[in-house]
Amino acid sequence: MKIEKLTESHYPAVKEIYLAGIATGQATFQSEAPDWTDWDKSHLSHSRIILSDNGTIAGWAALTPVSGRCVYAGVAEVSVYVAAAYRGKSLGDKLLKALISESEKNNIWTLQAGIFPENEASMKLHKNNGFRLLGIREKIGKMNAVWRDTALLERRSKIVGAD
Repeated sequence: MKIEKLTESHYPAVKEIYLAGIATGQATFQSEAPDWTDWDKSHLSHSRIILSDNGTIAGWAALTPVSGRCVYAGVAEVSVYVAAAYRGKSLGDKLLKALISESEKNNIWTLQAGIFPENEASMKLHKNNGFRLLGIREKIGKMNAVWRDTALLERRSKIVGAD
């Protein structure tokens, strides 16, 4: 298994993993995956990684800015997705640890995650990597005409923005 920078050439496989996550109904409010141009514009240019297994992309992780305002330049939202065939093998943990390291190298002091509370694996993954539950955002959005809650988690860096 190898961690690499996510590039445009990886995006077809990344998109397939994202679509599989969308299909679970437990990963995101999104109903479709964007094309590369839109995905590229919406994510930070750094801290985009894949985990490959002998050339097969097993998962990916990336950061989205939470705001365009300069005071929030060091705050980003986490996305971590693992291909169905690789779930349950601690690859999400490897990806999230690598993403945290990349984020700190790029002066990100706060990471956020919005997770459906029913997604116990993702909740556990984030908590095991230093995220704390800030609260539940009740009925924050509709999915298939059903109101859904999200848990808001946060991780503050101990090495960036700690002064």
